[in-house]
Amino acid sequence: MNNMSQSSSANGPQPILRTEKLRVEFRSREIGQGVKVALQGLDLAVYPGEVFGFLGPNGAGKTTTMNVLLGFANATGGAAYLFGTDVRQPIARQRIGYLPEMTYYYKFLTAEELLRFYARIFKIPMAERERRIDVVLKLVELDHARKRPIRTYSKGMQQRAGLAQALINNPDLLILDEPTSGLDPIGRMKVREIIQRLKNEGKTVFFSSHEMGEVETVCDRVAILHQGELKAAGTVASLLTGNETNLEQAFLRIIDFNLNSSSICTSSSLLLAS
Repeated sequence: MNNMSQSSSANGPQPILRTEKLRVEFRSREIGQGVKVALQGLDLAVYPGEVFGFLGPNGAGKTTTMNVLLGFANATGGAAYLFGTDVRQPIARQRIGYLPEMTYYYKFLTAEELLRFYARIFKIPMAERERRIDVVLKLVELDHARKRPIRTYSKGMQQRAGLAQALINNPDLLILDEPTSGLDPIGRMKVREIIQRLKNEGKTVFFSSHEMGEVETVCDRVAILHQGELKAAGTVASLLTGNETNLEQAFLRIIDFNLNSSSICTSSSLLLAS
C-alpha cells in the first residue's frame, strides 16, 4: 500500500473522522456467492479543516463507508469514530451535514420551505432559522430562486438545494456522496466553488467523487479505494510518480487498471460514472 502515513503527529490535531480496521460483510443476493466483503480493514483519518476526497470505482465501498459513519449500516468488524466518539454510540448529529448521491425532496416545496423543514428538525430557533436560510441560499447561489418550487429547478440547482439542506445546521463536518453526479460542466464548477468556499471557512469536507479534476482542485488529501481495500492515501502530489502528470493517471495505476485492455475507457469519468 502506498503513501499510507497520516498527516498528524502524536501531539497534533486529532482526527474529526477516523476508521480502524473497518470491515463490512453482507450476504450476496447472487446464488452460490455466499458472503461478500464490502470493506476490508479500512484505516482512515480526516483532520479538522481538511477537504478529503474519497475515490474508487463503482462498488469499491465508498457509500458503504459513509453509511457506517452515518449510522445507516453496521460494521462487521473494526470501528469508526466521528468527533472521537464511536459511531455506534449517540453522537452529536447536529454537527454533521450529509448529502446523499440521490436526493429525494418534495418537489412542490420551494427552497425556503425545504430549508425551514430541515431547520425545524434540527430545532433551530425561528430567528436563527431565517438567518441561516439566508446565509446558505446565498452560499449555494439560489437566493434568486428561493420562492420557486424545486420541481422547476435544473439538476444543478436541485443539487445545490441539497447542499443547502446539508448546511442548514452549520455543521462542523460535511459528508457528501458524489455531489456532482449527473451535473454538466457548469453545475460541477458551481459545486466545486461551494466546496472551496467551505474550505476557506474552515469546514471539514469528506466527499466521494468520480471527477478527478475537481478532486485535484479542492482536496487537501485523497484516498483511493478498490474492491473494499484502501490502496493509497495522501496528497495528490505524493501519489504521482515521475511520469504521471495528473490524478487520473495515478488512479488507473493504483487500482491496477489494464491500460492495454480492449475494454479500456479513455476517460476516468466514464470508468467511474454510475
